[in-house]
Amino acid sequence: MDQKKHMQELVQQLNHAAAVYYQGTDEIMSNYEYDRLYDELSSLEKETGIILAGSPTQRVGYEVLSELPKETHAAPMLSLDKTKSVEELAAWLNDQQGLLSWKMDGLTIVLTYENGKLHKAVTRGNGQVGEVITNNARTFTNIPLTVPYDGTLILRGEAVISYSEFHRLNETLSEEEQYKNPRNLCSGSVRQLNNEITAQRNVSFFAFALVQAPGIDFHNSQQEKFLFLKEQGFDVVEYQKVTSDTLAAAVQNFADKIPHNDFPSDGLVLLMDDIAYGESLGMTAKFPRNAMAFKWADETADTKLLEVEWSASRTGLINPVAVFEPVELEGTTVSRASVHNISIVRQLKLGIGDTIQVYKANMIIPQIAENLTRSNNLVIPDTCPVCGGPAVIHHENDAEVLFCENPDCLAKKVKSLTLFVSRDAMNIEGLSEATIEKFLAKGMLHELADLYHLSDHRDTIIHMEGFGEKSYEKLITALEQSRRTTLPKFIYSLGIPNIGLSNAKMICSSFENDLEQIRHCTLEQLTAIDGVGEVIARSFVDYFASPVHNKIVDDLLCEIHLDTSQPDNIVQDLSGLIFVITGSLEHFENRSALKEKIENAGGKVTGSVTSKTSYLINNDITSSSSKNKKAKELGVPIIMEKQAMEQFGLS
Repeated sequence: MDQKKHMQELVQQLNHAAAVYYQGTDEIMSNYEYDRLYDELSSLEKETGIILAGSPTQRVGYEVLSELPKETHAAPMLSLDKTKSVEELAAWLNDQQGLLSWKMDGLTIVLTYENGKLHKAVTRGNGQVGEVITNNARTFTNIPLTVPYDGTLILRGEAVISYSEFHRLNETLSEEEQYKNPRNLCSGSVRQLNNEITAQRNVSFFAFALVQAPGIDFHNSQQEKFLFLKEQGFDVVEYQKVTSDTLAAAVQNFADKIPHNDFPSDGLVLLMDDIAYGESLGMTAKFPRNAMAFKWADETADTKLLEVEWSASRTGLINPVAVFEPVELEGTTVSRASVHNISIVRQLKLGIGDTIQVYKANMIIPQIAENLTRSNNLVIPDTCPVCGGPAVIHHENDAEVLFCENPDCLAKKVKSLTLFVSRDAMNIEGLSEATIEKFLAKGMLHELADLYHLSDHRDTIIHMEGFGEKSYEKLITALEQSRRTTLPKFIYSLGIPNIGLSNAKMICSSFENDLEQIRHCTLEQLTAIDGVGEVIARSFVDYFASPVHNKIVDDLLCEIHLDTSQPDNIVQDLSGLIFVITGSLEHFENRSALKEKIENAGGKVTGSVTSKTSYLINNDITSSSSKNKKAKELGVPIIMEKQAMEQFGLS
């Protein structure tokens, strides 16, 4: 292939990958592969002297495609030349002093202050044109809205989202909506049309360059600019003053901090401290010559691909996860790496048994760098690993992704599973939503009844992250204890739309805890129950009209025992009485346990004291709490827990 044609292909590949990365929430090429192809293109451009139109080596930032207002920068915002060699970086610094700082992985923002107040915030965009995000910037967690300096102040910095915030926010999003890395999440958060969304994302801002502050003498030192920005109330990117002799130790010092950092970075920046000398170096069409970026030379290891797990999610997205022979990287042992989607599977030409090269992206996240074998024999499944339903490749954000088409797939019902194990339902401790998702990904759960067969997967569970022998035993104990439950709790645990625990209790009581009657009741029978309207009744009847749902119930009944006997220790019918419970309890495990006793006796428990409240139960009768005050104002009797137990038989 001639060099120009190959360069054209590289330009097309890189531009397409960048468009997906910057504008979407997915990626079709690993960072490692992107950097490799970029460096190959750059070398060919130097060798041939040819630079093609649209070459990513000439582009800065992303193309501006959003609906936000646009603004042309007063001066182009250039990128930085880069190296992966400490020796080359030291040679570049020569006999000068420099400031070595983090190259933070977020979104570059230009801030302008007028008369001490934030006037404007604009994204870097494509280097020539950015997006105006002033209202969004006002919601950044640490940005000063006013500063002591009252002239025109212009500075640049990086908007970032921490790893902890990234993980927290992704847990609130569906799998389709989830962001692949903090940088994409930050970009999506900062460039919102609604700044309420930005405010919820906890974006931070770190200043890294002062552009303009007329009238201030910085004594020809970039460090003085940093100190000035700190005095104005800005968080400045962490930096260290270095010479060519101390540079290597400083680079290592930054590298040692990476495993403990909560914010994302993709390298370091070395800036000449001498302002005049740095400016005298001038600039190229793309790079200023007073600064150089340092990219980590990723530590890689060759290993064998053992399998690819296909992990189903609540939205139906099925994610490929590479499992390989364990290797040491950056001081830790790794054996798994997300492959993200089908596009990257195909780009890597994966096959079981292939020799793959793995690394940690930004020294943090395990990734596949290259497939040295490229056998391309990996079979993309056509069925869901959880439900066995059809799995079909969809196109999302220009990436190919695998989806389960079955609307009743258990993996899509993580919320239902979470309800099933909750305290007011089957009360199975140790089964959080995250743990349930892990069990689904491992193929341990295909229906609700499978929860009671988790002991079949003992060895797998005790070796899972966050588990061990002790936590496994606690989980199995909780499962065994949950096998005995009441009919209302069981009905509630099924997740029937519009059926809460109190509704379930009313229905069960009306049918004298006869499950067979309940499963075959009519709309008319249900609406005849006081407190059950047509919406609730319709949901109930529709649920038990489904053969799938009845099989779920039948399979569960093989695992659990329903205690349908009426409580025999209630000496008084509490029908018509309304209670409020507050404060700590001594005889009951928690308020829910006391609430259950009251409701079993026909009473009702609410959260606030009103004129309709019959009794407030509070062990601290003399407290000045708002509930006590309200009860006294309304003449509602305040009784202690023990008094309630004796008076109403709540033992």
